[in-house]
Amino acid sequence: MDKVIEVDFHVTWQTPVFVRIGNGMRERIDGPDAALTALLHRWPLSSQSEYAIAKRRCGDAIARNGRPELARGAFVEAAVSAKVLGC
Repeated sequence: MDKVIEVDFHVTWQTPVFVRIGNGMRERIDGPDAALTALLHRWPLSSQSEYAIAKRRCGDAIARNGRPELARGAFVEAAVSAKVLGC
């Protein structure tokens, strides 16, 4: 009973998304955690509906109340809308 089992609850996507925010370098976003951080702290347009949907879907995926790939799709749509999707 003295064993400690470490569990990694970090959610990742099968395929990363690449963005360029501002004049920065191309950045790899591997999952909803990183996507939500980008949305909350560095996103250029927060008034668009795609932004709000991506924020909600990423939060749901982190809390395990939503599918990670659904969050990824919403994040890609927000990135296209904000013109930060970097190939």
